[in-house]
Formats: sequence, C-alpha cells, structure tokens
Amino acid sequence: MNIISTIIPIFAIIILGGFARWKGFIPPDFLAPANRLVYYLAIPAMIFHSISKASLKTQFDSTVLTVTLLAVIAVFAFAWGVGLTRWVERKQLGTFMQCSFHGNLGYIGLAVAYYYLGSEGLVRASIIAGFIMILQNILAVVALQLHAENMDLKKNRWEVVLRILGNPVIISALAGILYSLAGLRLPLVLDRSLAILSGLALPMALLIIGASLSFEVMQLQLLRVLSTSVMKLILLPGLGLIFYRSCNLALQDYLPGLILLASPSATLTYVMAKEMNGDTDFAVAAISISTMLSAITFTIWLTLAG
Repeated sequence: MNIISTIIPIFAIIILGGFARWKGFIPPDFLAPANRLVYYLAIPAMIFHSISKASLKTQFDSTVLTVTLLAVIAVFAFAWGVGLTRWVERKQLGTFMQCSFHGNLGYIGLAVAYYYLGSEGLVRASIIAGFIMILQNILAVVALQLHAENMDLKKNRWEVVLRILGNPVIISALAGILYSLAGLRLPLVLDRSLAILSGLALPMALLIIGASLSFEVMQLQLLRVLSTSVMKLILLPGLGLIFYRSCNLALQDYLPGLILLASPSATLTYVMAKEMNGDTDFAVAAISISTMLSAITFTIWLTLAG
C-alpha cells in the first residue's frame, strides 16, 4: 500500500475544486444543490451498497468500535475542559468544541479508507462511521446547546433529535447492516444502479470540499482555530492509536477506525453552528485549515500505523 499515491490524488481533486471555483467553473450557487445531491443520494448509496454486500460476521469488530467511540468522547471532554479555562468565549465555545472532534467522515474519511484500503476497508470504515456519526452529532448538539446564547432548548430539542435520526449517512449505514444481516442479495438492476450512483460520491464530494474552502477567514483568531486542528488531527487519532494498540488489535482491524479519527473537521460543523447560534466564521476557518493540514497528518498517521 502506497501512502503517497493515496493521499496526493485525493487532495489533488480537492485543490482542483478550489481552482475550478476560482476560475468560475463551479459557481457559488452550484455548491448548495451539489452538496445536497452528494449528501442525500450519492454517499448514502455508496455506503448502503458496500455494507449490504459485506459479511458483517467477519468485517465487524465491536472492540474497534468501542475504542474508537471512547477516543471521540475523551477529546470531547478535553476540548470542553480547555474551553472552560476562559480562553474561549462562551458564544464560541460550542463551535470550538465540535470542531475538535466532529470529523468529515463521509466526504474525506471514507475516501481515504477506500483508496488506501480498497472495498473491504470501505465496508469496515462505513460500519464504524455510522456509529461515530451518531455519537459525534449528539455530542455536537450538547456542546452547542449548552453554550448557545438566546437558544430555546425545549423548542429545538425534538427538532435536533429528528435531525440526528434523519442523518442520511446514519440511515444508509443502519439499513445496509440490517440488509446484510438478513442475508438478502441485491437484485442485479438495483446493484448496478447503486454502483453507478456510488461512483459519483467521492469525486464530487472532494470537488465540493475544495470549492467550499475559505481563505479569507483563516486569519480570524488563528491560534484558537489551530488548537482545534491539533486536537482533531493529532490528539484524537493519537489517542485512538494508543487505545488500539493497548487492546492488541490487529492493524487491518483498527486502521479503518484510525483513518476516520484522523479526518479533518466536518463541513457539517458550519451547518450546525449556523442553525444553533454558534460561531460560523470560526467553523469555516477550522474546516479550511484542518482540511489542508490533514494532507500531512494523514500521511503521518498511516506511516506510524503501518
């Protein structure tokens, strides 16, 4: 497995997305509908297609899943502790916290897992991603709710719960797991249709990431933004790797989980910050910086793990 040949093509497409937007090939009004297409159709199709055809008895490891989730919870608690030192303003704390642990699993994590580990690695990563997304969405809501200003908690509680349960990646992962456990085979027509739609997911997602990066807001509170990137790209996967090896897990079993933990801050952190009175400028800066730095940190973690 060649790390460089995996990482460079992925980030070359991200850079191409930024270049395409700069040259006007991807206009700003294209991003929102394209993102909905990828988020609600292409990536869920890819996840369901890959998991539904897998043998979960051999590709699901409860220990890897548990350890991965514990690492996320640990960094959530650490980021909260850092924020409570008054180094971070209250109105910014919820966004600061979620950018420290809320990873871009669907767009970047699964792309790295697929191109580095192949189809089997994608299946393992997709299964783990479904559970991580449930956890990190819940923790993100907790962080934003507790530190939002002028937020009616009772009014928004059920709306937030429904959004978490309605996450298309979570639904597709759970549906794929149930379909696989039922021992059903996909009809040929459906199998090929999902395969075609799945082929759209990762290339389009990477182009959208590149076209969405913002360089204007990166200088805003740079030290705080960099601190979230350190927690997301170094502390979180570092803890995960320590936990995995402490449990004597095999490399091929925990590597999909490590890749997901090493993913940069999710684009969803901006959406959640906007919807729940968080700091949107901080979210955009954290997403942009962590995405660019992850090209380096992915290479480091894959090298250390191997």
